[in-house]
Amino acid sequence: MQDTSIFRDSDLCVVGAICRDVKTTPLPPGDYVLRDGETSIAGIWETIGGGGANSAAMAASLGAKSRFAGVAGQDELGQRLKRTLERSGVRCFLHCAPGLATGTTVNLVYASGQRHFLSCHPNNAALAFEHIDLAALSGARHLLRGDIWFSEPMLYGGNEQLLREARRMGLATSIDLNWDPKWGHAPNHEIVRRKEAIRRVLPLVDLAHGNERELCVFTEASNLLTALSNLTGWGAGAVVVHQGAAGAGYFAGGHLITVPAAPVKERVMATGTGDMLSVCMALLHHRTEVSISEKLQFANGLVAEFMEGRGHLIPALE
Repeated sequence: MQDTSIFRDSDLCVVGAICRDVKTTPLPPGDYVLRDGETSIAGIWETIGGGGANSAAMAASLGAKSRFAGVAGQDELGQRLKRTLERSGVRCFLHCAPGLATGTTVNLVYASGQRHFLSCHPNNAALAFEHIDLAALSGARHLLRGDIWFSEPMLYGGNEQLLREARRMGLATSIDLNWDPKWGHAPNHEIVRRKEAIRRVLPLVDLAHGNERELCVFTEASNLLTALSNLTGWGAGAVVVHQGAAGAGYFAGGHLITVPAAPVKERVMATGTGDMLSVCMALLHHRTEVSISEKLQFANGLVAEFMEGRGHLIPALE
């Protein structure tokens, strides 16, 4: 295991989604899963879910100070999620809304490395700036805004308010440009409007995070370098690129630095690797004495350990 003591002076505030994840062990992909019947697999388990809650739990497990702000229902599942996060070392600033159901994602993991998510997130769709306890930002070094597409109140105004408040309080800022569930399904004018809402907040962002496919679709670019140039041209300070088996990259000032992935002996974890990389780079952002290449190399090593199942960085539900 790598020495994570470098994170002890890091303090991350995450605002994003929280839900229950029901995960499967890898199963063979195929149309059979769409037909009537039953498939026996090696295991099914429940964990904390949502990119935001996962990221906060990872940061705490790495030894950093970690806070999480989001919305859950006033139901048993919401209370279980809060208890589990708090016992993993995360300070919770959770708005518990009466009459709102806490969501669940069923995560089908295929032996090919691909996944399919079945999600119902009424609580995360309801997140608004008014629900965020701004005390969560006080004393933190870095704000990570995860799951930016799930809540329309945040998409259309709330994200900008949050990022401006973080900047006013002296925090560095990150957003995760993950996959918008509307892409490929909603009318084009709606997709364009949603992309423009995120583009408007990029001047308030120090680090944008995403994989090559997400970044190219978001920027409507035909290649990665064009996508990265667009993002920084629109105002993002830098971009952390998740490149999967190829490793990771960092783009700023027109220059892309890439570092190969660390070797993985046996892949146990199939989800959360992008969150892990983003968390590491956010936690290391203030360490200006560490080079970008060293940060990427260290983060890639931790991602490899996570993929091998070393360390319990995403807690099981209690």
